[in-house]
Amino acid sequence: MDWMETLVVVVHVVIGVALVGLILIQQGKGADAGAAFGGGGASQTVFGSQGSGSFLTRVTAMLAIVFFVTSFSLAVFAKQRAEVAGEAGIPVVKESRQAPADDADAARSGAEEGEPALPDLE
Repeated sequence: MDWMETLVVVVHVVIGVALVGLILIQQGKGADAGAAFGGGGASQTVFGSQGSGSFLTRVTAMLAIVFFVTSFSLAVFAKQRAEVAGEAGIPVVKESRQAPADDADAARSGAEEGEPALPDLE
């Protein structure tokens, strides 16, 4: 399971960097107006007369979906790791059943009764 988590982290980082790169090379919506006044020959591009907008948009959308899937997978791995840590005998703080009083009153009452003022550990 450890190698699987490492693989997902590596894929997650690579896709994150690719997303940043793809978003930075895309043209903004305002760039179309500049091209209309002789900004460049769009018919001579590699992606055709429409330009690279739809192709880059589709690739960005697919990479974003894979990025969200890897994010969810990493969250599941973290939850499983937390459950295993809880079963390994690591102390957990119990919730107190009493309404919290002032800190000074709680410290005095705990010291007077011989009980610690801090919550018990399992």
